[in-house]
Amino acid sequence: MKSTLYLVGGGPGDPDLITMKAVKILREAEVIIYDALANPTLLDYCSASAIKIFAGKRMGCHYLSQEEINQLIVDHGRMYTTVVRLKGGDPFVFGRAHEEMNAARSAGMKVEVIPGVSSSTAAPASQMIPLTCRGINESFWVTTGTTKSGDISPDIAHAAKSTATVVILMAMSRLEPIMDIFAAAGKEDTPVAIIQNATATNEKCVIGTVRDIVHRAAYEQMSNPAVIVVGEVVSLRTAFTSEHGHYVDITYDEAIKRRL
Repeated sequence: MKSTLYLVGGGPGDPDLITMKAVKILREAEVIIYDALANPTLLDYCSASAIKIFAGKRMGCHYLSQEEINQLIVDHGRMYTTVVRLKGGDPFVFGRAHEEMNAARSAGMKVEVIPGVSSSTAAPASQMIPLTCRGINESFWVTTGTTKSGDISPDIAHAAKSTATVVILMAMSRLEPIMDIFAAAGKEDTPVAIIQNATATNEKCVIGTVRDIVHRAAYEQMSNPAVIVVGEVVSLRTAFTSEHGHYVDITYDEAIKRRL
């Protein structure tokens, strides 16, 4: 086939966070297969004649199976030259893009990846939470909450034993047992942030500790899509936010002093 599949990252929620290259491809696309996590206003960039297909794929609400999505890509690649697979965040961060890329290549399609802004970094940034901070931590982990089988990822137990900031995606349904893992690692008092609908106009954030975040999240009715951030850097958020929710300027040393 002479067609090309473009795996496009739509960003974390705010439609302004899509890249210029992604916008260019959307304007040229003949077919757009889009996910539930991609902001639907991004489709405004598409041609009026473009075919737009909703593929779902949100936690607990799979509109189409992965195999059906792969087949959609291949079938439309036989009829059109420019097929876009539009995903929320970045297509290569828990986006199953590799499976779609392999399906397209096996059918003879060319493939191009347009990276996007991942919620794993954008969500904490939107709440003034640095993933790394000199003097506090030297790394961060990004992990999924569950494996393909539905079990909690064993990587979470390894991450809980480290000093790294831990960013957990797609994990709200397993929040309590995941926090139990951190508690078992001696992290009961470690700060936790849960950021729902990151960067969108309805963004919501709850702050707590490993010990109490499950109850705080339940009280605030937090749900997917949400990003969980566990680590001492979460305490820095309060150093940059006044009691009225406005950001204030303080020095780096002051931020370090306030983090505990």
